[in-house]
Amino acid sequence: MKKNVFITTILTLVLFSLSSCVSIKELVFPQTYKIQLSRNIKGPGILTSADLTKFFMQQNPQADESEVSQLAFYYVYEGLSEGINYTAAFAQMCLETGYLRYGNLVTADMHNYCGLGATDKDHPGERFETMQMGVRAHIQHLQAYATKEDELLNNPVIDPRYNWVHKAKYVTTMAELAGNWATDKNYGTKLESILCRLEELVNN
Repeated sequence: MKKNVFITTILTLVLFSLSSCVSIKELVFPQTYKIQLSRNIKGPGILTSADLTKFFMQQNPQADESEVSQLAFYYVYEGLSEGINYTAAFAQMCLETGYLRYGNLVTADMHNYCGLGATDKDHPGERFETMQMGVRAHIQHLQAYATKEDELLNNPVIDPRYNWVHKAKYVTTMAELAGNWATDKNYGTKLESILCRLEELVNN
């Protein structure tokens, strides 16, 4: 009898986990389960757009939440479209834009969320028509860094520097973007700090 009850309980947990975002480990050991975000450029992002929005608003409460929510949605959608870690890409956007405060070469109307092509006052960066296209270009640029030339995009190329990256750069983790994506030697450390704060949010 006890054996049957145990089996029934396990089956119930399995069915519940399959129909939700909760894992068996989280159900059985809710106090010890911790989400660990991947630092790889390729792969799933794990978190939801709501998680990303909540984190962002904690860092910049003055931001337009509806705009941030839309931006987070596009990062999830575009990241999944190309097999890119959208959570890490979102963290990079936070770093590059100062949580959409900007203040450097790139301005909000450019829809350039990763500093693409921004080098000096004569080259302030690329412009994209819409928020989604700006996010797509960011995701494509990351995809170019983390793949070989034979791994094609699923969407048409809109990143104007895409082919150049394929010929000159190849890295697989966000930390390796330091000295490649940006000249700042602490670039990887700054990205890691944001990802750690994201982990703290979802695990508390």
